[in-house]
Amino acid sequence: MPPSLETPIDIGGHTVKNRLYRAPLLECAGNGPDAVETLIADLEPAAVSGAGLVCQGATIVRSPGGCAAPNMTYVDDPAFVETLSALTEAIHSHGAAIAIQLEAGGLRSMETWHRSYRTANPGLQQCAVSQPPWPLRLLERFGVLSYNPHVLSTEEVYELAADFGRSAAWATDAGYDIIHLAGANMGIIQQFLSPFYNQRRDEFSDGVRFLEVIADEIRQRCGNVPLMTKIPAETATPPGVGPHLSVSDALEIADRLEQAGFDALVPVSGSVVWDMSIIKGEYPGWAWADDQFTDGYAEAFGGPLRRRLLRFGNWLESFYYDFEPAWNSGLSRAVGKRVDIPVLAEGGIRTRGQIDKLLGSNCEMVGLGRPFYAEPRLPARLLDADPETAVVCENCNNCTVPQATGAAGVCRTPSVLREAGRLRKAGAYETASGDNSRVD
Repeated sequence: MPPSLETPIDIGGHTVKNRLYRAPLLECAGNGPDAVETLIADLEPAAVSGAGLVCQGATIVRSPGGCAAPNMTYVDDPAFVETLSALTEAIHSHGAAIAIQLEAGGLRSMETWHRSYRTANPGLQQCAVSQPPWPLRLLERFGVLSYNPHVLSTEEVYELAADFGRSAAWATDAGYDIIHLAGANMGIIQQFLSPFYNQRRDEFSDGVRFLEVIADEIRQRCGNVPLMTKIPAETATPPGVGPHLSVSDALEIADRLEQAGFDALVPVSGSVVWDMSIIKGEYPGWAWADDQFTDGYAEAFGGPLRRRLLRFGNWLESFYYDFEPAWNSGLSRAVGKRVDIPVLAEGGIRTRGQIDKLLGSNCEMVGLGRPFYAEPRLPARLLDADPETAVVCENCNNCTVPQATGAAGVCRTPSVLREAGRLRKAGAYETASGDNSRVD
């Protein structure tokens, strides 16, 4: 019999009470005096309402620079990471586990695309695996992007891996249960893995080698803390752009990471560039038209004209990257047949019925991301639910585009908020344990 969503699971020796997790999202908490409270407010509702695992979104292991979006959190200061124990204690108080996702932006960082950030920090360079490939240089010529890359030497790659290890050790000391590496979404790890980015001639021309060295650093500093990562297949890359990672490449990566001692894998399909393949769904027309973000878009993208051009490009992409239910499930199933460690699935999973079909056949755990923006206590509705139970998220993406301005990740779509409000009034987010002391 396949496991149910309510069945516990072991990840690297750590028992997670069920198979539902909150996938990593942008919390936009930063590192200021309210950062920890912001993270608690964002993440604790998932634990309160029954999620077995809560994944904190991408946190940056080296400053300055390296952030893919405004107000991301750095974890390169042990004094700050120590304060995050308040977050881990809050999650643990509800019987849930917490993972921290470690990241470095590389060529995808704000010093590439955020116009006012570049102006304010003219000396910042992007950490680069290799020189930017020609399609990105073409975008630079048209003024969409700007590069001043620093290609890492072999010694510097080892030092960057050590930064991941140091941040992991501080996080483990602060009470995090699982270290989650951001191996996809065009961060530095994917850039090592991808033939589109990686043209090196040293040992790290084999991109998996970078992940192996990171794993070694974490094991040396943290012992046997459970270790997981996303692994990409760049199958959604636009036609004519490449080379890119195929499904067979992703399967080979999975084999090697299992051999390297990783305890769980999250296979995801995507592109070699930052596009809507990550957030498949509708064109976020409401978010682009909202006057409260207009100035922020112009500041980020370099003026009203570039804002309009990017808006038009976003509209075109929405046709190519239309929403697909459980879009990573086929890749997860293929990886699951190759490895003997848990495989986690996320991306477009929206109903309890989908979850029940995926568990045991395509994956061992199921994660949801954007639906938590509208329903912070979503697990209360999905656990012990009938197959027809569905999230209220409409995949409209109006939550995502404002994050380019540093806005928090919340649902802003009136019809979705009305339905979530109706469910709240009906008691849908109350838990069986009666642990409803904290509001969403």
